[in-house]
Amino acid sequence: MKLLLFVFTLLMSIQNFAQEHVWNQLLQKNVDKNGWVNYDGFKNDSIILNHYLTYLDKTKPNDSWSKNKQKAFWINAYNAYTIKLILEHYPLNSILDIKQNNKNAWEIPFAKVGGKAYTLNFIEHEILRKKFKDPRIHVGVNCASISCPALPNKAFTEKNIDDLLTKSMTNFINDEHRNKITVNKLELSQIFNWFQEDFTQQTDLITFINQYSNLKINSGATIVYKEYNWNLNKQK
Repeated sequence: MKLLLFVFTLLMSIQNFAQEHVWNQLLQKNVDKNGWVNYDGFKNDSIILNHYLTYLDKTKPNDSWSKNKQKAFWINAYNAYTIKLILEHYPLNSILDIKQNNKNAWEIPFAKVGGKAYTLNFIEHEILRKKFKDPRIHVGVNCASISCPALPNKAFTEKNIDDLLTKSMTNFINDEHRNKITVNKLELSQIFNWFQEDFTQQTDLITFINQYSNLKINSGATIVYKEYNWNLNKQK
């Protein structure tokens, strides 16, 4: 019995690694180093993408997995299904253009994981934000828009997720197109406004940003929020 359990566990680990590799290959091929997405390329690779989505549908994450493994799985699922949704309506100018039965892109229950259909909202807010309480999640999940943090061109894994989220947060905060930072004034992405409670769980917003900023910001700096650009994050 112990041998059978070991073999089963080993086979599942190999399958999980293989599927992570598939998603990683798709990202490497169709997302550039700046996070711009080649949706035409993803459309050409739709058979491979659908194979990965089938794996998600058949896989049910559970608490026997490490927190990092669960977090990586759900972020990858969110991003893969977001791309799938864009492709189903492509070409389009913005994810905001997607409507189905009077529901927007985040309210449609189409993302199948473990045999259950989820909305993108549920994955982000009820699973990722509630369960893990990691503000860096907001640079992991991608809303397919120009103002969204750049989509990494590699899959999140149990081993790389901490480093990759930290790197993504650092890049996002110091990206002058998304956040403009000076010593006494911050022009921040609306993400820091919409989800301020996540970034201030243990500290104030400026202290949080100072952890990643290349420039040391004064504690009394003025904060304003930039207009969000919802146009599609597609390669030009």
